Amino acid sequence: MLCGLDHDGQSASFDEITHLLEGARGVAVCAHTSPDGDALGSELALVELIASRWPEKEVVGLLADDDVVPRIYQFLPGADRLVRARDYEGAPDLFFCVDLSQPSRLADAEAVLERSAHSAVIDHHPSNERFWDAGIVRPEAAAAGVIVAEYALHLAGSLTQTMAQNLLCALMTDTGRFQYQNANGEAFRVASALVDAGASPSEVALNVYQSDRLGYLHLSATVMGRITTFEQGKIAYSYATSADFAATGVPVAECDGLVDLVRRVDGSEIALFLKEVPGGKVRGNLRAKSDRDISVVAREMGGGGHPAAAGFTVEGDIDQALSVVLPKLRALYAQEEAAR
Repeated sequence: MLCGLDHDGQSASFDEITHLLEGARGVAVCAHTSPDGDALGSELALVELIASRWPEKEVVGLLADDDVVPRIYQFLPGADRLVRARDYEGAPDLFFCVDLSQPSRLADAEAVLERSAHSAVIDHHPSNERFWDAGIVRPEAAAAGVIVAEYALHLAGSLTQTMAQNLLCALMTDTGRFQYQNANGEAFRVASALVDAGASPSEVALNVYQSDRLGYLHLSATVMGRITTFEQGKIAYSYATSADFAATGVPVAECDGLVDLVRRVDGSEIALFLKEVPGGKVRGNLRAKSDRDISVVAREMGGGGHPAAAGFTVEGDIDQALSVVLPKLRALYAQEEAAR
């Protein structure tokens, strides 16, 4: 275990996962729909770990939905070998969820889970209902990649360079380059171990943060120009429409970082970014710069996440989504101000 820490019996949970893996001939690994850097990096590292430890097993990494791997994550080792869940017809002995612990976030892959004999989970999102046979859900971990890295060290004692590269991307993106509140001591210890194993922070930074297409920069300018504040500047929001994506040629899957533009507003404590997605829906990203728990609002909107980073998806357009979520954010702000 990294730095000798066991995190309240994490080693025992790892052993239970290993027992399931040892008894499985076929293993499918999948992260959540609309995968981010943590989801993809953690999944790819876990696929490599299982395949290298048990080369006789059939191991496949799945994409939960129809989207391609976002361009900024296509540099990750193994990203080109992921299979869309809708194209996978197998019934694996073990279905391994990573960076999620809610079956509804599996999209097309939920059908694969249902026809699997057993299931395992590694996640850092709060979970209310256990459906897995073995696993670990640890919300205090900065990223699912942290737990996957610790499992790799528990199981194999070392990390390959490609595993480390995938996991560093997972960790860097879910901590906002170690700028978010979740960038704790464990995150830095794991990051150090990953760099020692051959991961390159500069490669992650170059691909994820320093290779924006011109269309994305134009879209960013549009989003910044629309930023509006409420509650004396404590709540900031902006949005992007389907027309914006069409005009700039930017895929919806590449826009997760736009919420950080809103988060940068001086004096703001809550940031909201809304974007129209196919199917007549709006996806919302929430970020908190203080100790306010914005995941409460995300759950009320049918989503979820962490106290400082959460999201949701609703039917309708931008105006309809804003008319529902903004009063909830104002109520959260007023409630917590009254309690102080």
